[in-house]
Amino acid sequence: MSVAEPRRIVLFRHAKADWPQVSDHERPLADRGRKEAAEAGRRLADTGIAFDLALCSTAVRTRETWKLAVQEFPQRPKTVYEERIYEASPGELIAVLNETPDDAQNLLLIGHNPGVQGLADILAGTADGDARDRMTRRGFPAAAFALLSFTGSWKSLEPGVATLGDYWAPTE
Repeated sequence: MSVAEPRRIVLFRHAKADWPQVSDHERPLADRGRKEAAEAGRRLADTGIAFDLALCSTAVRTRETWKLAVQEFPQRPKTVYEERIYEASPGELIAVLNETPDDAQNLLLIGHNPGVQGLADILAGTADGDARDRMTRRGFPAAAFALLSFTGSWKSLEPGVATLGDYWAPTE
């Protein structure tokens, strides 16, 4: 894969979580979250993007979101459960993404707010159509995702280099 070919990143916030008496890391999805995770998976499959790699937080709600969403994909990408994604800032998420091997063209990151929304805002130097307006208006609710693209190596990923190509949130 050439670094001149566009790379795509989907930043995917976990679906709606429940609030049982467990630690934050162990919170499972709520019933609504299970439905929205599958719906988001269908929307991601509809993009036609063949993901090479999924980086998923180790939190229960992100793992459950990914398990339900990926069932909608025609092909399951390699999945890495990365503890650094849990409670990560946008800068910490960029550091994780900078470690991605350059043979991965399309990557999906399943994480948490405020890091995921902050990262989408920071990476997107430009946007197609009304994607930025929709993302700004809706914020980044549970199960939302942003599709960004950039050209270059993963090591060159930094603020402002990407184009926000699409944004989706449940009930949008």
